Amino acid sequence: MVAADSSVMNAIWPGLEPPPEMDDSHFGEWTALLKERTGMSLPKERKSFLITSLNLRMREIGYKDYQTYFDYLQSGKAGKIEWAALVDRLTVHETRFFRDHLAIDFFRDQCLPDLFSRGKESIDIWSAGCSTGEEPYSLAMEADKFFAEQGRGYYGITATDISMLSLAVGKKGIYSDRKIKGVAPLMMGKYMKVLEDGQYQVVEDLRNRVCFAHMNILDAGKSMIGDMDIIFCQNLLIYFDQEKRTEILGGMVSHLKPFGILILGPGEVINWHDPRVERIKGTNVLSFQRLDG
Repeated sequence: MVAADSSVMNAIWPGLEPPPEMDDSHFGEWTALLKERTGMSLPKERKSFLITSLNLRMREIGYKDYQTYFDYLQSGKAGKIEWAALVDRLTVHETRFFRDHLAIDFFRDQCLPDLFSRGKESIDIWSAGCSTGEEPYSLAMEADKFFAEQGRGYYGITATDISMLSLAVGKKGIYSDRKIKGVAPLMMGKYMKVLEDGQYQVVEDLRNRVCFAHMNILDAGKSMIGDMDIIFCQNLLIYFDQEKRTEILGGMVSHLKPFGILILGPGEVINWHDPRVERIKGTNVLSFQRLDG
């Protein structure tokens, strides 16, 4: 627990009392700060989510006053460290292995074979908004299986997220039985090992193929992440308004190699156009392919 100094002693929780009310003015300040630092938009309908998330964290470190905590988050180095912890509470991490079967099937049955047929025997994949790692490891399992069947080829996966705590979980690759229910038995035997406490860990060889890195997705366009053959981005754009979505997508497209493929979650963008890509037709997955050159 972070100790509060004497100037904020009157803001310490005296007990498990109900959280304080948040007026529209305070809500506006918090949502503005969140949008400024992460680009995420939080509508009034999610006010209760913000109050719950804030108060859980405030109780942990000894604050009960929104304004005092708000000021602390902007107090220099200590505030930056605390902000990183709070962001973890404000971003949703409910995910699991092979969560979107349509997108995973499209990745396995169409994307990998298409790129391989074009002579790409080394495929770079980016899992944007990777949370605690279930998505990039699911992609890694399918890519590993695909290249093993071809008898040649190589792949690497870069997994990025704004939450440092989520990235730490992903690097360890340890999950409960609830998280791994979507993993097929054959893949369980090859890519997961049972730990003494009953949890499961992704095998080291597969973990070595996934590089976890911290990134604010708003910085995608100027990131040094490199060029990618496949960008997998699901359930991330829903947290941004249309203007930010367009900005983020533009940044992602700038990292696509010729014929590279961008895979998005269903309904995440409507009527979006970029002259550098074209919509892939004949599939139920929202996807775009970079034009040659």
